[in-house]
Amino acid sequence: MTVGIFPGSFNPIHIGHLALANWIREFCDIDELWFLVSPQNPLKDESGLMDENKRLSMVEVSIDGYPGFKASDFEFKLPRPSYTITTLRELRKQFPDKTFRLIMGADNWNKISCWKNHKELINEFPIIIYPRKGHEVTIPEEYTNIKKVEAPLLEISSTFIRQAIHEGKDIRFFLPERIRDMQHIFIP
Repeated sequence: MTVGIFPGSFNPIHIGHLALANWIREFCDIDELWFLVSPQNPLKDESGLMDENKRLSMVEVSIDGYPGFKASDFEFKLPRPSYTITTLRELRKQFPDKTFRLIMGADNWNKISCWKNHKELINEFPIIIYPRKGHEVTIPEEYTNIKKVEAPLLEISSTFIRQAIHEGKDIRFFLPERIRDMQHIFIP
């Protein structure tokens, strides 16, 4: 079984995350897609980050009933900060019957050299790279397990969502319907 690992803060999850995950699940030969809620991204500022259990709950509520999607708190049990190479190796160890493919945006691919043990990560795990506005993707020829996909480009960010809610904007169509009434928990 092939599992796509879609890591993120999901602070909060929004329709951009869901539409992308849906596209990847349907068009990238993935059996399951796991939304891996990251408690602490070492390359991001933690200020304004909601409690990890609230973020996990929003992901669970948002994907409930969609076959092939799973919310994962796997990193909650690992040492912090969370490093992708550590997480993927531990997943591989705990689920030897599954093949894991990392899903990342072009923006992250372009700064992969900042990631812990990035060369090992690239060599050990297949990676699916989706487009991000303003980020061209170049994949060296020797990286045969890296695949750039032409997923739809949706420029919606969790930062935009939080700020718009803070300003009292009506952004109901940017959020999954099932978490719209939870907006009070992610106002900055």
